[in-house]
Amino acid sequence: MSLREAVHRIEEGLIALILGVMTILTFVQVVMRYGFNTGFVWQLEANFYLFSWLVMIGISYCVRVRAHIGVDAAVRLFPPRVRRIIGVLVVGLALLYASLMIYGSIQYIYRMRIINVEAEDIPIATWKLSICLPLGFIALFIRLVEMGWRIVTGQSEGYELADEVHEAISDVTHDGRPDATTVQR
Repeated sequence: MSLREAVHRIEEGLIALILGVMTILTFVQVVMRYGFNTGFVWQLEANFYLFSWLVMIGISYCVRVRAHIGVDAAVRLFPPRVRRIIGVLVVGLALLYASLMIYGSIQYIYRMRIINVEAEDIPIATWKLSICLPLGFIALFIRLVEMGWRIVTGQSEGYELADEVHEAISDVTHDGRPDATTVQR
């Protein structure tokens, strides 16, 4: 297994782990609250930080698997060369955004580390729980650079988005009835 594949598996594993932990924490909290009139004080805050980590990992993951949605109907009207130019422009703007967010999140973490405030209900410094911000934006930056390289080298026609319409159409046969493979899913 290559380093790239290992990183992809770790990323997917973290997403699954965080979702699982959040689900279990929420389930246990609901059972304890409504079944036994008690619960964990720290559960809500823990889910808040877990969700933050999930979102920050998910941003770059969705770029990798082309799961971000967008409106590209007008861009698709252009010839491939123009679509590539627009794609490079979009990636450039997204890289600028990611760069600003990396800088801002590093400044935020630095300041939170100086004041050393703990989370309200979890005895951990807030800056440690929030380190997902710069890490997530750095991962996004790397994925955007990869996408930009694919556009520049001609491996892609432009900024790669999820194509829900194409997926929905491919799930239906020509006579309008669902395909047999769709029904079995």
